[in-house]
Amino acid sequence: MNKIKIKKIATWIIVPLMAAIFLLDIATVVISNNFCRRYPVTQENFDYQSGDDRIHFLNTANSDSILIESNGKFALIDAGEGNNNPRRKTEYKGYEQEVIDYIKKVCKTADGSVYIDFILGTHCHYDHIGSYHALISDTGIGIGKAFFKQFNPMIAKEYEVERWDIDGTYNQIISDLNLREIEVISDLPSEPFEFGDFTIQFYNTETPDELAGKGENAASIGVKITLGSKSAFLAADITASTGLEEIIAGQVGDIDLLKIGHHGYYGSSSRDFLSVLSPEIAIVTNQLGKIYPNVKWNLTMSAKVPVYATYDNNGIIATFTDSGEIVLTNNIH
Repeated sequence: MNKIKIKKIATWIIVPLMAAIFLLDIATVVISNNFCRRYPVTQENFDYQSGDDRIHFLNTANSDSILIESNGKFALIDAGEGNNNPRRKTEYKGYEQEVIDYIKKVCKTADGSVYIDFILGTHCHYDHIGSYHALISDTGIGIGKAFFKQFNPMIAKEYEVERWDIDGTYNQIISDLNLREIEVISDLPSEPFEFGDFTIQFYNTETPDELAGKGENAASIGVKITLGSKSAFLAADITASTGLEEIIAGQVGDIDLLKIGHHGYYGSSSRDFLSVLSPEIAIVTNQLGKIYPNVKWNLTMSAKVPVYATYDNNGIIATFTDSGEIVLTNNIH
């Protein structure tokens, strides 16, 4: 068979396949938009009391920065993409200033000072902790303590260390914290603890040995936040492809709100994981259009959950109300 015939056959196969994937992607978006009617999103006006219980999902494009607020206490889960990502050979926008400005707007104490009770780095990828260098270096922001699990090169892939310099990113942040004499806790608690009105629990505080070599995403710390009968799970970069979803799904159990793992990219939000957690709301730290088609399909067609994107909504706040509901607002920046 000559090359021309092979190319024609390949074209006959590939073009219809791509068209089918495109149409399915459109269908999942339409269906997801229909699901979103269950939880309509309204404009945030910041007209609320300091005792409110809220999770702020900042708009840092396809990176994570999430602020937990409860009864006047604040915790920052990751700080978003920074301006100096070692793996990017071209300029890539950082979100240091957006995160710092938001913290200074929201995390004010009674005397007007800015204070975060604790910060957490879920793992050592730059799109999660890159902006911590600038935030920790800003002495106008008080920080009570920092949870950072010790970087483990046995978990990371070789290219993550050699080309992405994730150990260098980790060491820089620990140095920044030590310079300001902020307590660093590397042995993270695995038991639930009270935080304002919320109960918080960390998952994967010790990365299982069987995940060695699976990549830094396998070291991700998951965070469950509970108030009364409602709960949320922040899945960092937890994926099925590393094996971590399967390990922690049963531990986490049923939830109401899921911050989708790994920005909706490959290997995240498997059908089995979603079946166990059974979320009613899904929030992705990304653009809706950048979620991988199979992940979008799992969320929309299998789990039948509405998906809200931080980029498309310019940030989202999930408020846990006194009546036991979760209310979503957007345009928070």
